[in-house]
Amino acid sequence: MRSIFSGARLIAGFAASAAVAALAFAALPASADPIPPGGQASNLEVVGFTGLGGKPGAFKIVPHQKNGHWYIYAGHSFDQGWSIIDVTDPKNPRYVKFIPYKTPTKGVLTAQVSVHGDIMLTAIDKKSEIDPALIVWDISDPENPKEIGKWKGAEGGSHRNTYPGGKYAYLATYAKGYHGHGHEMVILDVSDPKNPKQVGVFAQPGQKDGETLPKDHAPGFHGPVNVSPDGKMATFGFTPDVVNVDITDPANPKLIGRLTMSPPFMYAGNQTVHTVLPLWDRKLIYASSEASKWGCDKDGMNWAAMIDNKDPAHPRLMSIFPHPLPPKDAPYKDFCNKEGRFGPHNTVMEQHNPDVHPTGNVMYITWFNAGLRSYDISDPYQPTNVGYFIPPENPHAKTHGGPHESPTNWMEDVTQDARGYIYADDDKWGIWILRDPNQK
Repeated sequence: MRSIFSGARLIAGFAASAAVAALAFAALPASADPIPPGGQASNLEVVGFTGLGGKPGAFKIVPHQKNGHWYIYAGHSFDQGWSIIDVTDPKNPRYVKFIPYKTPTKGVLTAQVSVHGDIMLTAIDKKSEIDPALIVWDISDPENPKEIGKWKGAEGGSHRNTYPGGKYAYLATYAKGYHGHGHEMVILDVSDPKNPKQVGVFAQPGQKDGETLPKDHAPGFHGPVNVSPDGKMATFGFTPDVVNVDITDPANPKLIGRLTMSPPFMYAGNQTVHTVLPLWDRKLIYASSEASKWGCDKDGMNWAAMIDNKDPAHPRLMSIFPHPLPPKDAPYKDFCNKEGRFGPHNTVMEQHNPDVHPTGNVMYITWFNAGLRSYDISDPYQPTNVGYFIPPENPHAKTHGGPHESPTNWMEDVTQDARGYIYADDDKWGIWILRDPNQK
């Protein structure tokens, strides 16, 4: 039977420790995938689901609206290519197609996408000599993207890039004249999308040829870059720091200020400072690491934090987000004791995109084996976990090597469209479509 969640609206207060509502079934139109039963939620309601045409493992997801229709573009971790889903009716998502990336190269990752207007950038990661680092697409026909340009760059591919519109894109990639360790931040002129050109590079001390890398806590840039509304400053994570960079001269980006996060917190290469989101109107920064190893006893502490950025030359740590707690009926006392990685991963990025909902007083953060968490940040000194969604386990899911060998399901990425609908993907099922009944 086709299904959606029904019955209780799952709005019991997390802080009040209300009972977690069970997920039930009801009929869906024939074109929708059934919502897998058995998940748990508080203050978040699942309204739709797509199994991505049998290709779970979607990674970066970005909304796009065109002519009254809403779409999600998704990169993939396990399949080489990209998915398009029509979410005009969030309760009845329509899987449009999978666009394969055809290459004889093994191990190429196509997980990352960035969208602004009718332009989409897709990253080609871990490339060989025959693969580009970046593909530029025209998505003016949203169901039929057209490849219009490529950029090769130095050997190694690119990862979490961003295109905030206008002349420049900002890449986590490798630049010629540098060690090729941990990515540099490359500014790319895409005004002629058929012929992108490198304009500038920002790197940490030790990354340039002829310089010596630190023996411990070597630098690395995961991406993405966030550009201020006036276009003068970029804020991003660049291991081991959160940095503010002057980009008024794109050919010569210059450091304004930094806040070093590791040590004392965990170090795991580019993942050390993984996600950085400035809240420009409040002069705040959200930042987090990415959990690397299973359990909590093999590495330094994973973290999510709020940072005061009133003085960009001296960003200041304000608070650390509290440790998510399992539901009372969970078979484990702590997520540290559950299989798989435990720690923050992604939040709603691409804030430059008008089709993305601007971050307000509630943040939605994927927390790997702790699912999707919602945090109230109205008081940045006291972030409070106010809701969650933990997907059910998938007994039929394939496991993959490396960090994905765990049979336990975990959440990877999250975005929110301008209408307020939340999209979160995991590594075993597909994309879950949710709403927060407490938010407009």
